[in-house]
Amino acid sequence: MPGTKVPAADQTLAILSHLAAQRGPVPASTIASALGLPRSTVYHLLGVLQERGFVVHLPEARRYGLGVAAFELSSGFSRQQPLSLLGRPLVASLVDRTGESAHLAVLHGRDVLYIVEERARRRPSLVTDVGVRLPAHLTASGRALLAALPVAQVRALYPDAAAFVTRSDDVEATGPRSLRELRAVLDRVRTDGFAVEDGEITAGFASVAVAVLDHAGWPAAGIASTFPRENVAPSDRAALAAEITRTASELSRRIRGAATPAAGAAGAVGAAPQR
Repeated sequence: MPGTKVPAADQTLAILSHLAAQRGPVPASTIASALGLPRSTVYHLLGVLQERGFVVHLPEARRYGLGVAAFELSSGFSRQQPLSLLGRPLVASLVDRTGESAHLAVLHGRDVLYIVEERARRRPSLVTDVGVRLPAHLTASGRALLAALPVAQVRALYPDAAAFVTRSDDVEATGPRSLRELRAVLDRVRTDGFAVEDGEITAGFASVAVAVLDHAGWPAAGIASTFPRENVAPSDRAALAAEITRTASELSRRIRGAATPAAGAAGAVGAAPQR
């Protein structure tokens, strides 16, 4: 693994990440082949991980899986994740003010990962439950986050048409299918200061989202409100975006981030430097 300053640490994390992505325990040889590592290195690192409880060895099956220590690490993240802890009461307050469901999501590659979900009273459950991942270019949260990234980074995330996955046939719109179409969507987000998704995740539902900026002005998370389309007319979405911006600004303040520009300000989102 060229370029890493601590190869053993990088290889150890790669093994843990690989095990976490599997449906069950796997042989050491499979790990070595998947990661392009010598078998001797993999066996050595698995031995250390087994001693520390991060990996369990199933001798009869000659396979390795994640151990209790890995679960405890995951649980610790769930307990301590600052965006979740700081964002949950703010998202709940947003729901109280607007009467519509809301959530907090972070960018993970070309997906958004939902880390907070607050459902409004008498509103149906949504697909955006905690732990769910959805394609960023199809969601309002993802579009708000992508619009705040440098153009070059967006281009690297979406190098070709294969990167533009679509939802199932039960949705009403497919969303952007090329980098050119995505750029047009993100330009609109930057102009309006908020992102919109309408029928591209769940038929009959729309979402409005705003990015939460960190101390460097980069997108740390996206806050979105999701609602039955008939509840918020297109002409009223800017007013809803202003409420979301209020929440996003407060979360930015709590993580010592940059101020979130007011919705509707041209170029409001996407203020990250073009590096």
